[in-house]
Amino acid sequence: MFMEIAQGYEKEPAPFTPYAPVTDRTAWDNLDAEWREKSLTLGESFLGYEFPRIYATDFMDFCRTGNRVRYEDRFFARRYALNALTLAECIEDQGRFLDDIINAVFVLCEESGWQLPPHNTYVRDEPQYILPDSTAPVLDLFACETGAALAVAYYLLKDRLETVSPFITKRIRHELKTRILTPYLQEHFWWMGNGKEPMNNWTVWCTQNVLLTVFLTEESPAVRRQVLQKACRSVDYFLAEYGTDGCCDEGAQYYRHAGLCLFNIMEVLNAVTDNAFSSLYQEEKIRNIAAYILNVHVSGKYYVNFADCSPIAGRCGVREFLFGLRTGNDALAQFAAQDFAKGGDNSLLLPEDGSLYYRLQAGFTAAQIKAFYRPETAIAHPEIFYPSAGLFIARDSRLCLAVKAGDNADSHNHNDTGSFTVYKDGKPLFIDIGVESYTKKTFSPQRYEIWTMQSAWHNLPTVNGVMQQDGEQFCATNIRHCFGDTVSEIEMNLEKAWPDAAGLHFYKRCATLHKEKEIVIRDSFAFRDEGLDCSCVTLSLLTCQKPVPISLSSTDGQTAEASGQAALSSPDCEIALVIGDLGTLLVQSGALLDIETVPITDGRLKATWPEEIYRILIRAKENGFVLRIY
Repeated sequence: MFMEIAQGYEKEPAPFTPYAPVTDRTAWDNLDAEWREKSLTLGESFLGYEFPRIYATDFMDFCRTGNRVRYEDRFFARRYALNALTLAECIEDQGRFLDDIINAVFVLCEESGWQLPPHNTYVRDEPQYILPDSTAPVLDLFACETGAALAVAYYLLKDRLETVSPFITKRIRHELKTRILTPYLQEHFWWMGNGKEPMNNWTVWCTQNVLLTVFLTEESPAVRRQVLQKACRSVDYFLAEYGTDGCCDEGAQYYRHAGLCLFNIMEVLNAVTDNAFSSLYQEEKIRNIAAYILNVHVSGKYYVNFADCSPIAGRCGVREFLFGLRTGNDALAQFAAQDFAKGGDNSLLLPEDGSLYYRLQAGFTAAQIKAFYRPETAIAHPEIFYPSAGLFIARDSRLCLAVKAGDNADSHNHNDTGSFTVYKDGKPLFIDIGVESYTKKTFSPQRYEIWTMQSAWHNLPTVNGVMQQDGEQFCATNIRHCFGDTVSEIEMNLEKAWPDAAGLHFYKRCATLHKEKEIVIRDSFAFRDEGLDCSCVTLSLLTCQKPVPISLSSTDGQTAEASGQAALSSPDCEIALVIGDLGTLLVQSGALLDIETVPITDGRLKATWPEEIYRILIRAKENGFVLRIY
């Protein structure tokens, strides 16, 4: 797709000149007034900034302890400072921020490596080296992003920096050539693709930043052509693994590093080739990739989530807005505009984003997205099934049901095939907790020793003491789904998601949304071994509001009404639980074993969930369960 266009483009690709440099005062003086004012204030907070020291032992900390946060906090703080200072100087253009910018440039240029310690290896999934080799740069996500940040600063401030000393820009160009351009053209890193290795967001995230680095600073047309063609080859490898449906199997958070990086790659390529790639915005797969973020949105800050993705995936902003415009998706553009308005300064300034280009893009798009904003416009969120990942999403006016019916080999995988999540009135009722802060163990052979990765910590059963296993062969089969005016439903066989030790003959799950009424989950199972019985199946259900057992012994539903729920009655139900102040769960053919309180202590999880979440454990009394959720 991309490579075919690149090979057919006969002209020399031009330099990238996306937005005005500091010398174009008309452009900078007429940007959105709020963005200018707040960006200037943010930049002023870094005047006289004392850049965090990073010692060799700080880099070594990851290999020694597995902790990656301590190093990353210092690493990213340096880049946030450069970004804020650069934009403030461009806004004011009085030289007030130049000394601190020069400090930032030299601090970054004097780092021994731009890669993060967890990525300090030359072969995918091989052990990391304890220190960087400055003679052999590693191109990881943040080496490439650092290169792009310096390239954007160079592009914007070149004339002002050279007034102080020509050695500043000379140093930037030297480091970019040594650390980015030369290894990019001469070495092969796994994320570049070869048609055999699986790709993920690294491919387009790194490629986007390499393109920015080269096309903002490289003077040689021949070199620009080399880079363009290699980048297009990588993008084709990335897209080959996407279904036509455009589903990001890494989730909504990673869409920002996958679909939106693909978008900016297209923006760069079109800008340097007289729009040779513009027709691709109308390709079905590209349009579907753009629309994904709208389709998986639940309400407010919440998104459908599985695997490492958090349900709070961040606000949409100018990149989603522009992607919507380019693909002719006005609903996506308006959704992004509305979310941008709700995001306040975080959406406007992106103060903790390492990409200077994204911040620049936000500044030059702020007025446009504000003008497009229509708060009264209702955004339709469709019901949808993504066959490439097995993701099913059904909705009515109050309930949202999502089911993951794929396999256990997704990028950032958890063992969660067949798991479901439920939202009611835009709030999480049955949850997928996501992932804790990344450590060395997260991306190691011991990954599935971490509790958040295990099927016993998803809305799934443990069978004969056995949890699901990771791998493409551990999957759902015989998947059938339908969407209708009154009922939307998905059913699947899940027995292959467990290893043979579980002893399953079959395990079927059917999840049904009876619109404007209830959600019903029906599980049925049987064993190969006659020595096993239903009591060896224990269902786990996770909530973030406290479940409280209630009595449904009467058939008139008075007890349920007294608990603040709608009148319910079912003589077949053995378990009835009120979930906080949000919903009710009725269970047929099950015995309540326990309601566990799970403290949330990890920083990443605490950003999403309250101090405690809850796991409901239900033992089967027959060869199946029926769950009714209101």
